[in-house]
Amino acid sequence: MKPIMIKRICVDVAMTVVLLFLMAYELVGQATHEWLGITMFVLFVIHHVINGKWCGSILKGRYTPLRVWQTLLVALVLLSMLGSMVSGIILSRHLFTFLPISGGRAFARSLHMIAAYWGFVWMSLHLGLHWNMMTGMAGRLFQKPSAARTWALRALALAIAAYGVYAFVKREVGSYMLLRIQFVFFDFEEPLVFFLLDYMAVMGLFVFLGHYFAGLLRRRGRGRKRL
Repeated sequence: MKPIMIKRICVDVAMTVVLLFLMAYELVGQATHEWLGITMFVLFVIHHVINGKWCGSILKGRYTPLRVWQTLLVALVLLSMLGSMVSGIILSRHLFTFLPISGGRAFARSLHMIAAYWGFVWMSLHLGLHWNMMTGMAGRLFQKPSAARTWALRALALAIAAYGVYAFVKREVGSYMLLRIQFVFFDFEEPLVFFLLDYMAVMGLFVFLGHYFAGLLRRRGRGRKRL
């Protein structure tokens, strides 16, 4: 495997782990949450530096349906990241208290919630775009292809996505995304691992949707080429 690919995978895995812990907010503590936010921003910058070639070619070449979707997701992730950082600095109670910021906390709180939860969805969908690459790399660990293994993994993915729907409703993620609930509820008696597992399932749901939606767009792009 090429060194650049190893770097990309390491950064992407780190971003995924940090993202899950960021969603735990009060369960990990406010100061830890702020440090995780800074870590996520740094990883986000590194991610784009590593993928600088893609960013540099954004205005070049033909736009297929898949490329349009990919570019849109990147833009939405960027907006979510900026919204989270700006609102997070305004709301900071630990790392950025030295800044002369006064007022705007109510707006910043709403912005932070929208940016965090929509950003979680956009990033998960974006991860689904590259799931083919991840499964291809995992497939190389086995000497021979296996139809049974393939169908077993598909069944597992479907099961995770199905539970992800339940966790999405249970954790009221949709209500937070639409600001129907102004404050996030945390059960401090619940073990952190259970919270993270539910959010991993929600992430899995959107990775699943992103993966199959990307496949649909790929087939549509090939159909246009034949025409």
